[in-house]
Amino acid sequence: MSGSFRQSAAALAEAIGSGRTSAMSVMEATLASIAAYDAVQPQIWISRASTDDLLSQAHAVDARVAAGEHLPLAGVPFAAKDNIDVAGFETTAACPAFAYRPDAHATVIERLTAAGAICVGKTNLDQFATGLVGTRSPYGIPRNASNLAYVSGGSSSGSAVAVAAGLVPFALGTDTAGSGRVPAAFNHLIGFKPTKGRWSTEGLVPACRSIDCITVFTDDTDGARLVDQVLAAFDPADPWSKPLADRNLAAKVIGVPRREQRLWFGDLESEYLYDDALKKLAELATVVEIDMAPLQEAALLLYNGPWVAERTAAIATLLKENPDAVDPTVRTVVEAGWDKSAVELWSGIYRMAELKRHADGLFDQIDMLAFPTTGTTYRVNELLAAPVALNSNLGAYTNFVNLLDMAAVAVPAGQRANGTGFGITLIGPADSDRALITAADAWLSAAQLPPPPPLDLEGRMQTVKLAVVGAHLEGMPLHWQLTSRNATFIGAFETAPTYKLYAIADSVPPKPALVFSEEGGAAIKLEVYELGVA
Repeated sequence: MSGSFRQSAAALAEAIGSGRTSAMSVMEATLASIAAYDAVQPQIWISRASTDDLLSQAHAVDARVAAGEHLPLAGVPFAAKDNIDVAGFETTAACPAFAYRPDAHATVIERLTAAGAICVGKTNLDQFATGLVGTRSPYGIPRNASNLAYVSGGSSSGSAVAVAAGLVPFALGTDTAGSGRVPAAFNHLIGFKPTKGRWSTEGLVPACRSIDCITVFTDDTDGARLVDQVLAAFDPADPWSKPLADRNLAAKVIGVPRREQRLWFGDLESEYLYDDALKKLAELATVVEIDMAPLQEAALLLYNGPWVAERTAAIATLLKENPDAVDPTVRTVVEAGWDKSAVELWSGIYRMAELKRHADGLFDQIDMLAFPTTGTTYRVNELLAAPVALNSNLGAYTNFVNLLDMAAVAVPAGQRANGTGFGITLIGPADSDRALITAADAWLSAAQLPPPPPLDLEGRMQTVKLAVVGAHLEGMPLHWQLTSRNATFIGAFETAPTYKLYAIADSVPPKPALVFSEEGGAAIKLEVYELGVA
């Protein structure tokens, strides 16, 4: 399989609405793609609609189109994270003991289906949306679509993989700490996280109800923009909903973290990819370094402060009556909320108000932020060995966004040698959603990124990219080690100016060693080659 629908939801809806294709033919192709990918990762789903039901819904959409009805999402298949209510499906939040069957759609599902979209199924997630990794579910571990050895990111793991595998043009996720952005980065996707209250959360199983957002994964900004047009509206049934507003941004000045504040967790490849992204951003706008310490402080309060008690409150009855039903790692995280006091809560609220005032002031100096979405990625086995610490690393650039009432769009920004995606996130003040999507358009046009690698269907990569320095460069004594393996030259580059190049003692010919150095470093010439793994 190659993924039939790695295309814009907007383009597909236009084709169906104009009669150039039909919802029925699209659904038949979707069902074939889903069935084929079941041989690779059936665990991305928790439940799916029956074939007969989906074909019946597609037939109904075709009838509506034939009757002249304008449907913004005519016949577009989509998936929904299984903490969002969809009538006819159980809602599990990846916990069988918690499962219930809702009487009605969540508001977002109601609006999407009214616009002609068809929900094909409910996707897997980190239980109770607690995690950025995708490894905390009794329904299995969704893995990165480009390299099955690596995490998909979470908690919206199944939704991201469903889009990355080409099964649906868009999928709903949720985002409290980064769950709609981290999986987007790892799987070469757009991850749009709207301003709190822009999309209704009525019918969502809460994680931290005061900051939860429903999000969307797409392959392009047109799809994200169209879904936002359908879903952005005030919902009187949702106490957290707010009247729709749109704030214009010029996107002329972009803030990035100071170099010494950037967190890479030893991942030099991510550092290089971010530096490369900044060079491209500098062609679009003025890039200025900002002090991200207040943002980091806010991020730490999400799990180390009283906000974790909001997660405890969300599943308090289950924790009291059936604690063993909760994933052990999720339980460890959430039960910490029992120890938080009202005094800690109010102290945290006061401090967060101060940090928000500082963050709001940033946007008097800059138009938006462009942060790495994550500083690194991990293999599944690495995550399982250290589930809390490594998960925390993945939230370094995401945890503060909802707490400080910001909007964000995660966009692809490169590809790691292992095939997984590296991304940056454009972050703006509340209500800058549409301006951020427009800025994402500009970024993607300037970046000119290659298409994502082929899907990993067998748990292995066919090729890897390798960066070499020193004696391995073309014309140098060890270059034959690349040519003898039929390596393909990709390009010549330079590192960030934070490295030193050494010759390994007593090696003949002298073998190169590249070492990170915060002081006294230089930009080192390197070449990138692609090699077969066999």
